[in-house]
Amino acid sequence: MNSLRRSAALAGFRLVIAGIPILWLGLFFLAPFLLVFRTSFADPVIAQPPFTPLFDAAGGIHATLDNYTLLLNDSLFLSSYLGSVRIAAISTLLCLIAGYPMAYAIARSPQPWRTLLLLLVILPFWSSFLLRIYAWMGLLGTHGVINSLLLDLGLIQRPLALMYNDAAVYLGIVYTYLPFMVLPLYAVLEKHEIALREAALDLGARPLRVFTDITLPLSMPGVVAGSMLVFIPAIGEFVIPALLGGLDTRMIGRALFDEFFINRDWPLAAAVATVLLLVIVLPLMVFQRGQARAHP
Repeated sequence: MNSLRRSAALAGFRLVIAGIPILWLGLFFLAPFLLVFRTSFADPVIAQPPFTPLFDAAGGIHATLDNYTLLLNDSLFLSSYLGSVRIAAISTLLCLIAGYPMAYAIARSPQPWRTLLLLLVILPFWSSFLLRIYAWMGLLGTHGVINSLLLDLGLIQRPLALMYNDAAVYLGIVYTYLPFMVLPLYAVLEKHEIALREAALDLGARPLRVFTDITLPLSMPGVVAGSMLVFIPAIGEFVIPALLGGLDTRMIGRALFDEFFINRDWPLAAAVATVLLLVIVLPLMVFQRGQARAHP
């Protein structure tokens, strides 16, 4: 009897523990998304709120697919989606190239140094995100620190165009999201058994072969986690492209801002946000399903 009570209490405890995050996601993610999804089927109107209700006075459903049709036929939105995916993918790759050696070096450093090195990685988070982007504007601007230094040294005759291009956007995103790549990689690399590497070296394997056959495969969970943590927020980034990329850098975050706050077309903006969520979630679901089949 006591064992049954303990089992019931344990089951109730597990239900509570699992129910708290589910309730949180339901209230602050699912419910707002359902509101946005409903708005995407409405028509824009000059009113408050600026969209037609889903149900009319007679109880009929008023829904339209015009917003999604416009997204498919308007090259501006298609180029914004493709530009967002391209910039986010390249930025993720650059973060991986820069972050993997950093994480590996921290994981292999002496124990007293690891805390200090990890502190240096997360140190930028102690200051305002917007302030750090403005600092890059001060560095890359026409009369910024870099151009002024190069002009004073006589290395250039006129200021370089370091801002308002894709290169500046990549630099801003990599600088901002690099810790999100380094920390998951470090968490995985730090757990690796050094004995595996030493055994491979003792058997005659070259360091590059040890890395490609042992270190890299074992660190793939960290690579996947870090890539997701960088790619997902980067694809919807607004502040960095707006401040460092200028008008020529089209990303979907800028399109969302324009439709919500400039054009006041909330139904179209809701459709843009819904499609963006599908662009992010569907590939992740396919990837997770493939991982589940590969590792049953």
